Amino acid sequence: MPAESIWTWKQADGSTLEVAWQCHSDTGDVRHNSKIPAVVLVHGFGASSNHWRHNLPVLGRQTHTYALDLIGFGDSSQPRALLAGERAAGDRAKSSHALLYSFDLWGQQVADFCNAVVQGPVLLVGNSIGGVVALRAAQLLDDHCKGVVLIDCAQRLMDDKQLATQPAWMAWIRPLLKTLVSQRWLSTALFRNAARPRVIRSVLGQAYPSGKNVDDELVELLYKPTQRPGAAEAFRGFINLFDDHLAPNLLNNLQQPVDLIWGQKDPWEPVTEAQEWAKQFNCIQSLTILTEAGHCPHDENPEEVNKQLENILGKY
Repeated sequence: MPAESIWTWKQADGSTLEVAWQCHSDTGDVRHNSKIPAVVLVHGFGASSNHWRHNLPVLGRQTHTYALDLIGFGDSSQPRALLAGERAAGDRAKSSHALLYSFDLWGQQVADFCNAVVQGPVLLVGNSIGGVVALRAAQLLDDHCKGVVLIDCAQRLMDDKQLATQPAWMAWIRPLLKTLVSQRWLSTALFRNAARPRVIRSVLGQAYPSGKNVDDELVELLYKPTQRPGAAEAFRGFINLFDDHLAPNLLNNLQQPVDLIWGQKDPWEPVTEAQEWAKQFNCIQSLTILTEAGHCPHDENPEEVNKQLENILGKY
């Protein structure tokens, strides 16, 4: 049965943030006595827990399955974005509700959610930047996380640590780029231009090369959260993450098993990188490539992704 709720996440300074989440389960209350871990689904940039619309009810037949909205997205709190340089300058005192958006923040959110709400062993599943979040949360959860599934995990090519992989001219324009995107007026203007149904549908045409499941429901579930007052702040915070966790660094030190699911036609996260990860990192158990899918195969080709996830759960 589906359930939706709000979890109040208490911060170290005593402030609180609201985290929207939902759970599907047909297994009653027996999961905590089962060897099968609960599934926790972590969405990508600009999405929400509703992006798992075709996965939650299916996986919920096998085990308790949760999806949450990361801070800044969906129906979760959308605090004012605070950049690292602003914090150093003491600007936090001017805005007590400002927050430094980061993978440490989101990873801690997921880990604390698992400890407070799920209260049992988990399998973390993340799409796009949700994959990086899931890897960071797995580190924090340690033995409470039994495994991680990365679906077209973000490679974060604009991070400073990726500069060597970029064209030489990028090093020249990088200081200007950082200055520009740190300006709230510009990031807000960019966000408002992108947060339109027509633009969203156009981007989905790239992300879903088969066109399957690109429907009005999908456009609306992506568009609706962008109309909340603080929606532009998460965008500003994210596009200013130039020095944060990268998936390979996290994979290199991960103790839990990892499975990869990848759309071969992903226009943004090349499958060749996933193939390199599968060769390089001992924690990676398998790589499944979906030939006709793009960046969000869990929504574009949910039947095959659900099958793969069910097979992974069947190992426990």
